[in-house]
Amino acid sequence: MKRSTIVILVILLVLILDQSLKIWVKTHMEYSEEIPFLGKIGMLHFVENNGMAFGVDLGGRSGKLALSLFRILAVGVLGYYIKQLLNAKASTGLLLSFGLILAGAIGNILDSAFYGVIFSASPFHGGLAEMFPPEGGYSSFLHGKVVDMLYFPLFDGHFPEWVPYWGGDYFQFFRPVFNIADTAITTGVLSIILFHRKFFSAEEELKRQEAEKAEEKTEAAEELESKESSEPIEKEKPDNEEIKSNI
Repeated sequence: MKRSTIVILVILLVLILDQSLKIWVKTHMEYSEEIPFLGKIGMLHFVENNGMAFGVDLGGRSGKLALSLFRILAVGVLGYYIKQLLNAKASTGLLLSFGLILAGAIGNILDSAFYGVIFSASPFHGGLAEMFPPEGGYSSFLHGKVVDMLYFPLFDGHFPEWVPYWGGDYFQFFRPVFNIADTAITTGVLSIILFHRKFFSAEEELKRQEAEKAEEKTEAAEELESKESSEPIEKEKPDNEEIKSNI
């Protein structure tokens, strides 16, 4: 199987899993509802956010639009870069890592672009959202909210009293609520950092060598030009026959 086919299949798989779970949660769970699947340390917890990954918020319609447009631009650049990696015969592991990042970015773009158009709002005080409601969606194109649901509050407690500023305060680890798309992005980035750093070292070395070669060519051209300009121009000596004829 071609490596390009493998990357495409992985991207499609992530998108199908991500969007299927999001649509199910959006239409079957009330806002802030929880469904445990690993006891108290792992559960589906339905929330929505206007901004970035792991529930980080970027407020305002203009901020939301800017983020959506940035994501679309980033997806285009990343897709082009993956194509370049395929042409450069990069390893399958590196291609899959970038494929996961691309799939995650597309997954959250779909929420931002279309969920506001095809879903009704999820009320804070109970009630389920409806898909393709007769009265229309809760927002406009590129202004939809990202659906998050994966929640792993592994442990909680209170900071010791001697801890500056936070002493005695309640804390919980891990608090962010995220989705499959966020997981794909994080997995791809960590995989690159942990297992594929040599690729970037080799790429930087190749760029350095190309830059050195270009500099050497430039210096050689300048040296040749300087040598040619410094050579005296010999005047043509008149032919003896021509001198005699003039006399």
